Amino acid sequence: MAPAVSGLKSLVWQKLKSSVFEDCKKEEEWKVMLLDDYTTKLLSLCCKMTDLLAEGITVVENVYKNREPVPHMKAIYFITPTKKSVDGLIDDFITKSSSRYKAAYVYFTDFCPDNLFNKIKSSCAKSIRRCKEINISFFPYESQVFTLNVPDAFYRCYSPTLERTKDKDAVMQVMAEQIVTLCATLDENPGVRYKSGPSDKACKLAQLVEKNLENYYKTDERSQIKAKTHSQLIIIDRGFDPVSTVLHELTFQAMAYDLLPIENDTYKYKTEGKEREAILEEDDELWVKIRHKHIADVIEYVNKITKTSSNASYRTLRGNVSISALAQLMKKMPLYRKEISRQVIHLNLAEDCMSKFKSNIERLCKTEQDLALGTDVEGQKVKDSMRVLLPVLLNKSHESYDKIRAILLYIFSTNGTTQENLDKLIQNVQIESDSDMIRNWKYLDVPVISSQHKYPRRDRSSEETYQLSRWTPVIKDVMEDAIENKLDSKDWPYCSQCPPTWNGSGAVSARQKPKGSYKDERKSSARLIIFVIGGITYSEMRSAYEVSQAYKSCEVVIGKLPVSFLKLCI
Repeated sequence: MAPAVSGLKSLVWQKLKSSVFEDCKKEEEWKVMLLDDYTTKLLSLCCKMTDLLAEGITVVENVYKNREPVPHMKAIYFITPTKKSVDGLIDDFITKSSSRYKAAYVYFTDFCPDNLFNKIKSSCAKSIRRCKEINISFFPYESQVFTLNVPDAFYRCYSPTLERTKDKDAVMQVMAEQIVTLCATLDENPGVRYKSGPSDKACKLAQLVEKNLENYYKTDERSQIKAKTHSQLIIIDRGFDPVSTVLHELTFQAMAYDLLPIENDTYKYKTEGKEREAILEEDDELWVKIRHKHIADVIEYVNKITKTSSNASYRTLRGNVSISALAQLMKKMPLYRKEISRQVIHLNLAEDCMSKFKSNIERLCKTEQDLALGTDVEGQKVKDSMRVLLPVLLNKSHESYDKIRAILLYIFSTNGTTQENLDKLIQNVQIESDSDMIRNWKYLDVPVISSQHKYPRRDRSSEETYQLSRWTPVIKDVMEDAIENKLDSKDWPYCSQCPPTWNGSGAVSARQKPKGSYKDERKSSARLIIFVIGGITYSEMRSAYEVSQAYKSCEVVIGKLPVSFLKLCI
């Protein structure tokens, strides 16, 4: 039974099934599975224990830990090609008489260096039945969102104290290799392009990705050179749109992760006086339906489905649905307990978000939107950004953290400020100890003092939106422009030969398929992969889903780093 997930998670699981489990599966033979930290997290994202049981796995163990021997059973080692994981494998087969398992089937997530491979060969080769590299070095965070397995990538790319170019080049190479494993999992060899700008990071990474794609598809398991597919991979530096990283978002997922102490996707709440926990994941269909909705729509929707789930049973609920009434209903209706439990979770989550919003955030949002867009609700141009900012800075009820976010929006909206003005702002608001949260944006190539170039925005004045949610992430414009072939090749150069589908010219070689065929292929298979060096926000994640929904011909997949940018800038 395949796990109830879709998109990237489903693709990763299918690849694991075919490359690992089916590769060594024998009827009525149970195996032990050994994982390290990375592969434990990877499997937890795309399958459950019941799925592993269906593949003949009876026990899952950590390769680093001491374990009881099971000499009559074979073991699958799904590990990263690191010294620590390889040592854990070798320790299990030091001698034939003391071997923990009958035999080993070894599957590395990525390329195994020669020194580690030779170490295995000289230590326990006779115990190994299989040794393969399956090329999955990323996390499928959501159906259309991935994150790389490089925990310190942000620091190593942007830190001013890390002067050694070799370290920065090394992390770029690791990121490129992992992006290529994503492309391989998607079975794509995309045209690679990047946003040119003051920094060369996007250009460097794009070139490394293109080089690694060439090498991979020349040496893949089929030993065939794979032609460019009709997909794009666009690499952007984080400084491209700083506004979206500091603006308060009022869509459900973005708002919850910004305002509430959610860690590892775990939301803690109280119901009936008891502390409870809930995992916010795609197995929860209600969460998937409402995570990108505006908070006002979420509350209305959850109340509506709660009242209408079962008309006969919900007659006892009158007026607004309360959490205590739902708790009583759960006791009476075992059949609907799981469904109602999820509704309780999301009602609690929405109420907690609204509590934070009403206490302080609501007053901030109008200021933030006016600064970000440069216009007010009526569409009138903001003539004096400082006059818009001052009420926030003078309000003693606002926390320093929120004032810093407002100051940053002021700086971004005015294309930088003077050193004298910045010093006065920091001193008057009394945030000297946290001033690096503002000044350090220069290391992301966002000029805090001098002016900066802005990406030309799409006209969205005709789109319906809430007054406090008028801002649209710049990356959404980029996605739409890319799909419509409107990206200027001077600002968005390719590192490789441009696939005919995406070049915008409409001209194809006589050896190629006619234009109509390309259009048909694009409708059925084209993807747009976006990777932002430094990471993305939840509003940008949402944009990937919205654009995919609007442009049925193209699926957008986007890279993610789930960390607060303000914290990273300290």
